[in-house]
Amino acid sequence: MTATGEEHVTARGGPWWWARRRSAVFDVSLAVVSALECALEGIPFARDAGIPVAVGVVFGLLAGSVLVVRRRWPVAVVLVSIAITPAEMGFLMGVVGLYTLAAAELPRRIIGSLAGMSLVGTLIVTFVKTRQDMSRGDLDIGDWFVPFAAITMSLGFTAPPVLLGLYVGARRRLMESLRERADSLERELQLLAERAEERAEWARNEERTRIAREMHDVVAHRVSLMVVHAAALQAVARKDPEKAVRNAALVGDMGRQALTELREMLGVLRSGGDGPPREPSASSSASASASASVPLAAVGVAAAAAAAASRVADDEGPCLAEIEELVGQSAAAGMVVALSVEGDVRSYAPLVEQTAYRVVQEALTNVHKHAAGAKTYVRLAHRVSEIAMQVENEPPEEAASSARLPSGGNGLVGMRERVSALGGVFVSGPTDAGGFRVSAVIPAS
Repeated sequence: MTATGEEHVTARGGPWWWARRRSAVFDVSLAVVSALECALEGIPFARDAGIPVAVGVVFGLLAGSVLVVRRRWPVAVVLVSIAITPAEMGFLMGVVGLYTLAAAELPRRIIGSLAGMSLVGTLIVTFVKTRQDMSRGDLDIGDWFVPFAAITMSLGFTAPPVLLGLYVGARRRLMESLRERADSLERELQLLAERAEERAEWARNEERTRIAREMHDVVAHRVSLMVVHAAALQAVARKDPEKAVRNAALVGDMGRQALTELREMLGVLRSGGDGPPREPSASSSASASASASVPLAAVGVAAAAAAAASRVADDEGPCLAEIEELVGQSAAAGMVVALSVEGDVRSYAPLVEQTAYRVVQEALTNVHKHAAGAKTYVRLAHRVSEIAMQVENEPPEEAASSARLPSGGNGLVGMRERVSALGGVFVSGPTDAGGFRVSAVIPAS
């Protein structure tokens, strides 16, 4: 992250109140020059005042050296320069002091008051000095020259440093404001990048869960039917060869259907987007870390992940019209199953129909796994604003053989997640008669 001006200068360090060593050297140099100037101007001042020259020189040295604290106490420097104006010394200190005062972050009324005091002081001293020179005959000019020289000198001594200081101070504050805004924007982008990374990770996890659920629904049902048919094939292979051939054909059909659905799903995953974001190379990572585009790249990752998830989620899947075929496949596998439909049959949103189909499919798969030979009832109810489905099986016969299908324990969880995601209600559990019931109600929109 780019450091602010304050952090930048503080990092470099300087003695006492100076932020940088260069500033300290510059102010000390100005103070030395000002002290020498005031010392030289203290010689004529001592003669005019009737005091020893050494006292005037020492006074000038002390007064001129005050310029060293111009950054810390600019008001004090201007006051000292105003105080020594009658002694006709401190020209450099006055100019630099007014510039520093105007550039400092002080109230405008203080800057205006001190600049006005300096202007008046210079005006008076120049007026008196010019009149004395004219009275001694040093200047042979008209009386109009005295006020003209006083006004010109006072304005020329005060206005330029004040105006320049105001400009530099305003420019400095503007640059600091822009730097702070840039830092604030970068922090916001960094925060946005972190949130984007979190959302991208959440999207990836959600997509993994959704794909795992789809794979479970597609594979578990088909493979369960294949296992049931294979068990029946094994039982009748010697007694009824014709039935064995039909069962073998059904196993082959089920396998081909499972492979077809798997190919379709994998095809959607491959063509749903441009693929997952590639890891940047070392050179690109180094250049990206030195620029502000890193957060934007993270935002792009999140957008790509969300878009990919949306494309896969919107892919066409099974619909309610295929439930009759689904029930017929279970009946062909030896299950005694009855389908009943209530209400006016109509079409729903693709995701609603797909979820309803998967609930019935998974419920029938569970019957194959855990209640082989049990009579099963599949009921669909088309209502005004919702669709309801129920799959209920009777207790399995004790003599019924089981294909011993493994259970992953995720079927009911997946059905509940699907229905809840659409704002529906899902209920499952054993019945009083010893069977099992799965019920779901899904809003139509």
